[in-house]
Amino acid sequence: MPKDPAAALSSLLRGASIDDHDEILEAANLAINADKSNVLARHIKLVALLKLDRFDDAIRFLAESGSTLESKCILEMAYALYKSGELKEATSTLKKGDLRERSLQHIAAQVAYRAERFSEAGQIYEGLLESNVGAEKNDLNINLKAVHAQAEWSGLSAPSEPLRSMPDSFELCYNIACASIARGELGEASQLLQRAAMLCKESDELEDEDREAELRPIWLQQAYIHAREGKFKEALDLYNSIGSLSNDDEDFNMVARQNRLSLEAKATNPYLLHRKMVAGGVTPENAKLFSYQSSRERQNSYLLDLDVHKSSGVEVKTHKFLQLSERPTNSASVNTMAIVNAAAVADGLDDRAAVRKLQALAAKRPLDVGLLLTIVQLQLRLNRKGAALSLLQNFFTRLENEDLDTAKDVRFSPGLVALAVSLMRAQGHENSAKAEFVIAAKHWTKRSNTASYSLLRESGIELMRSSNPEDLKLAASAFEKLFAEHKGSSIDSAGLVASLAAVDTENISQHMSELPPVESLIKGINVKNLIQAGVVTAPSRPNTKKRAATDTTEKANTKRRRRRLPKDYEEGKAPDPERWLPLRDRSSYRPKNKKGKKKAAESTQGGVVKEEETLGLVGGGGVKVEKSGGGGGGGGAAKKKKKGKK
Repeated sequence: MPKDPAAALSSLLRGASIDDHDEILEAANLAINADKSNVLARHIKLVALLKLDRFDDAIRFLAESGSTLESKCILEMAYALYKSGELKEATSTLKKGDLRERSLQHIAAQVAYRAERFSEAGQIYEGLLESNVGAEKNDLNINLKAVHAQAEWSGLSAPSEPLRSMPDSFELCYNIACASIARGELGEASQLLQRAAMLCKESDELEDEDREAELRPIWLQQAYIHAREGKFKEALDLYNSIGSLSNDDEDFNMVARQNRLSLEAKATNPYLLHRKMVAGGVTPENAKLFSYQSSRERQNSYLLDLDVHKSSGVEVKTHKFLQLSERPTNSASVNTMAIVNAAAVADGLDDRAAVRKLQALAAKRPLDVGLLLTIVQLQLRLNRKGAALSLLQNFFTRLENEDLDTAKDVRFSPGLVALAVSLMRAQGHENSAKAEFVIAAKHWTKRSNTASYSLLRESGIELMRSSNPEDLKLAASAFEKLFAEHKGSSIDSAGLVASLAAVDTENISQHMSELPPVESLIKGINVKNLIQAGVVTAPSRPNTKKRAATDTTEKANTKRRRRRLPKDYEEGKAPDPERWLPLRDRSSYRPKNKKGKKKAAESTQGGVVKEEETLGLVGGGGVKVEKSGGGGGGGGAAKKKKKGKK
């Protein structure tokens, strides 16, 4: 008698071969064929498919099994959708279940992480850590640091603490190093990656193949640090060694190949480089890249197209991308595409012609941040600082006239405010620069967005130097917001105390305790040597409106004018009173030739005065002519000409 399939499946699950998922899947299929309504057998088949990484098959099987299995297997369905990359469907599936269950919270955090909702993922992991975690505490810490690292890479501020000691696991070292790289702390990141590689090599829990798979991302980040530090040979050696390894994920291969080809771009023919990039075999659609990674991949591809003179194609593609994007925006990917589009439009033109063409394009896209920055850069290359500042201020006016909150956030974005302040200061407009800080601080102190951390800090420092009580109160508000959001930063506490010292002394005491003691700050500093060395001051900016006064005494001592005296000069003898007159007007002047004597005779000094008469004209007025001499045979100018011999 043949054995019952359901009983065989139950016996198999109780046996020692429980890790053989293919065998379990085959037994579950037999049980389902024998009884189509066997929900338990269907559940076992679903788990076996997930164990075999057949996520698409698991999703199809769930859809065929009906709502009964779906309602019972929310965790499995959400996990299958998450692994297949269908993040929106996974999110909606999780909402059908009870998110208070710890298992669903883990899946929800992973879905939020891949969907780049990093604040949501961080909150879930922090909540899991606050509860009774037990053995999973280390894994939760690793995942939370990964969330912080991705938030930093995406341009979001993530909480960071000073590294007091090196972590004990290579995963934790790696994730903290990635966050340090995103913040630009390359020295600390390099130490963490070296320790991560050492701990990974010494780990007894990893097989040789798994150890090699864990080391490759570490090497990839070390190569990136070498490239950032200018060590291109070391970086290329690491990239080449990584590229020789196989069986990597598509996203890993994409990142490694892009970084390696970027370093080879300077020394390689652009046509060959373009061919290598196209022949890579990995497409961005197959690789599961984060948005900042896919944006850089797309940017590199378009720049290579520009190098091989495919500007018309780049212009069309970037224009379509910009049409589907929201503007104005602070998104780096959108603004970068606008800059690439401007480069394609102005391809082959000099700076002056490019400015004219791009300004005509800006009239059609008045809220395009990337296009504006491109024109400003070109104006600065042409040494037109005033035109660049005027262009930026007109753009600010257009943003202020928009009713959208996003337009106001773009108007006071840290990058644009910093550009405006630098242009104002370059032209000596210090009051305008301070006013820019004031209105930016007023905007961000009323907003809950934490992306303006650097701008609020710089605005607070600038306003703290003012003697105006209103400016000091605004500086205190900025530092108070920063202090609340960053959980008691000592730098924010110092700024808050300094700004409140002149306007609100009562509230200083509660913040004084947050400041480090003075002894810890000056420990190891030789005060006497500093006093003897003197105070170093920055050179003052020269006044561009008035020319600096010169030291006449120093010039007189260094370069004295030589006195020029006549050759016959005798000390004590009176100088000739006619020495300033021209030579021909002096009394001692005697002409040498007949022409000169005749000219001297006709002059008014001792010569004959010519008589003149005025002849009237018919239309009025008159003409002076020389009066002729007497009419007789007296002579003069009217003498008759003597007759010659015939």
